[in-house]
Amino acid sequence: MQNWSDADLMQLVMQKHRPALEDLYDRYIKLVYSFALKATQDEQHAKAIVQAVFTRLWTSETGYNAEKGLFVNWLITITRNITIDHLRKEKRNQRYVPVSPEHWEHIPDHPANNPADVISRKLMREQMEKAYQYLSQSQIELIQSLYWEGHSLSEIARMRNEPLGTIKSRLHQTLKILRNHLIPEMEG
Repeated sequence: MQNWSDADLMQLVMQKHRPALEDLYDRYIKLVYSFALKATQDEQHAKAIVQAVFTRLWTSETGYNAEKGLFVNWLITITRNITIDHLRKEKRNQRYVPVSPEHWEHIPDHPANNPADVISRKLMREQMEKAYQYLSQSQIELIQSLYWEGHSLSEIARMRNEPLGTIKSRLHQTLKILRNHLIPEMEG
């Protein structure tokens, strides 16, 4: 099978022919691994990405189309996408500090857990939900990405493939709408 083309091997992989996948793995493991390692700077993460890439080849329903370009370019695109997903997941996971159940009882009560503060937070949440009805879906997603997921405006612009100025303008309009609908509620 070593003389077979990448496209032929991928056709066999689509038919769940394990030796074909093994041949593709042998041909491209160094390329995929080096790409993932350069992006993550971590051997364990790079190995996880390699596994995800070749699992994707095995489970892919559409597969490679030779008419759309070279196999190696298609494979690097898959590797790039999986690497980006992996890095985003790692970034999200770094924001959370895991606490095992045996440590729960040692977590001090927050001083804001008194009934008045709980009710105040509940009212604020309800007011926010009401104000959200005046926002478009893209404005809601912008607020969630920026304030709840911790992305920067530049990151959001790249993720959405939109100019940074558009994102800033949308944020300005979104905050203006929220301010107009939250402040009257709070003052009332």
